[in-house]
Amino acid sequence: MIILPILFFLTAILYSSVGFGGGSTYLALLLIWETPYFIFPIIALICNVIVVSGNSINYIKAGNHNFKLLIPFLIGSVPLAFIGGSIEINKDLFEILLFLILFFSGILLLINNKSYENTEISIQKLKFLHCFLIGSFIGLISGIVGIGGGIFLSPILLLLKADKPKIIATTASLFILINSLSGIFGQLTKDTVTNEILDYWPLFLSVFIGGLLGNYVNLKIFSNRILAIMTSLLVIFVAIRIGIRIF
Repeated sequence: MIILPILFFLTAILYSSVGFGGGSTYLALLLIWETPYFIFPIIALICNVIVVSGNSINYIKAGNHNFKLLIPFLIGSVPLAFIGGSIEINKDLFEILLFLILFFSGILLLINNKSYENTEISIQKLKFLHCFLIGSFIGLISGIVGIGGGIFLSPILLLLKADKPKIIATTASLFILINSLSGIFGQLTKDTVTNEILDYWPLFLSVFIGGLLGNYVNLKIFSNRILAIMTSLLVIFVAIRIGIRIF
């Protein structure tokens, strides 16, 4: 298992550079490598936590946070992520859900790439109920499949003009972190996943190093917009690859 950790490492660099964990692409890589599908979600969620922890700390230290924006989404997402994580689904349904999530999140991210550098926006106040419902839906899907949900939340917040791009990036990172932890606890209710997690430690080490490098890339080299475009194209490519496999 040499190539897979390298791919996880590269994925972590790219996703962490825009404040994401990379869970959707980790899942796709595990699927392509024919890893037992029941272990997919917890591996991806653990990788998410490892990658976005550093992002979250750096963003908060920089003062780019708005907990009032984040909390309503978490109230809806956290319990649903746990419930979703505890649900067992068959492989065919899992692959279809993963394809749909990757494709639509990639399109959303690509459409909104300009927003990552748009600092002159008229911020709109969101209603609590709307945030709660959006968070609940993302949380449930995230828990079932094994993603943090930030790749959905970030484009939605940009589209709704909920705050400045840097604040939204922090919100997405914290959402992924907390949502992923909830999903992990849900996944651990399944007896089938606990015995094999440690066998995948090279993947966890790879994303830890990749996440650190991704933070550097974000701060020193590429603009957020370029990184968002690169990430969206990667997600869409992987979705098409899975779609060809399924259909």
